[in-house]
Amino acid sequence: MGAYILRRLLLIIPTLLGIMIINFALVQFVPGGPVEQVIAQMQGQGDVFEGFAGGGQDAGNMQSEDFAGGASTSKYAGGQGLPPEFIAQLEKEFGFDKPPLERFFNMMGNYMRLDFGESYFRKISVTELVLEKMPVSITLGLWSTLIAYMVSIPLGIRKAMKDGSAFDTWTSGIIIVAYAIPGFLFAILLLVLFAGGSYWKIFPLRGLTSDGFDDLSAIGKILDYLWHIALPVFASTIAAFATLTLLTKNSFLDEIKKHYVMTARAKGLSENSVLYGHVFRNAMLIVIAGFPAVFIGVFFGGSLIIETIFSLDGLGRLGFEAAVARDYPVIFGTLFIFGLIGLVVGILSDLMYVLVDPRIDFEKREG
Repeated sequence: MGAYILRRLLLIIPTLLGIMIINFALVQFVPGGPVEQVIAQMQGQGDVFEGFAGGGQDAGNMQSEDFAGGASTSKYAGGQGLPPEFIAQLEKEFGFDKPPLERFFNMMGNYMRLDFGESYFRKISVTELVLEKMPVSITLGLWSTLIAYMVSIPLGIRKAMKDGSAFDTWTSGIIIVAYAIPGFLFAILLLVLFAGGSYWKIFPLRGLTSDGFDDLSAIGKILDYLWHIALPVFASTIAAFATLTLLTKNSFLDEIKKHYVMTARAKGLSENSVLYGHVFRNAMLIVIAGFPAVFIGVFFGGSLIIETIFSLDGLGRLGFEAAVARDYPVIFGTLFIFGLIGLVVGILSDLMYVLVDPRIDFEKREG
């Protein structure tokens, strides 16, 4: 097992490098980089930096200092007529005075030292930004995963015991329909129905806490937090029910058909003893071992849309705002961090399988 883990760890390096190369190359062809963003902001053509501290003011100061240098054409959209000295100063500030290959190797060298740079427009390090936003996304992902397991496992067991019955049929129809509904559409539906959109105002529209949160008691803070998180968690959980429920059902059906179950029944054991004393332990191996992967899937998959719709200040919203503003340090820094986390979690998932079922040997499978 040690050799298998070592190979997987070594594969992280080329895999992560490939992810960064592809995304860095794609960004070079995307119009509207940070220089164009500053020019557009400076000329009053957009408000992409609204809420970003420092970007517009610095650009305005540079304009007032350098605009006297004369006007000329520019390779940047909207930069015609601006002094070349001013454009050159912008390029130097953002690091675009160097060729792309040199910029990429410099970036990766910094990442190897865990130096992810500073946001172009927020004047704060990428690490601080990620740590600041991560609790919201972790909260959303953890609650969603736990609730999905708490509902899907009992439902999957019940469906396995009632395989082919009316209960099995109509519950399968419901969870498949729920899986087919896009997360953003379901989130909007929840807002319209239960957040004062057109019907009932039961839950708050946005945020994780109320305005007077700090003045509440400990119990009041917990209740206020649960009140705010209810709709976002429900919206991000709904799609996970189908996969986990059907996985649980199929695992139980596979175990129920095995000889040791028939032997246990022949010995006169009750159905509950057979189900929970023998089948449950073996059938749940694959479901429990997949917990890290499910959590990461919920964590990354639904965070952007859910956080944007419910105005939650988490990592998904941070990535969206960085992409809109072309804040490259934030984009590539978070991509590197999350790519590394995803690859490590893949290894942890394999280790979980071996931990819960020692019969699994990945080295023999590879051989």
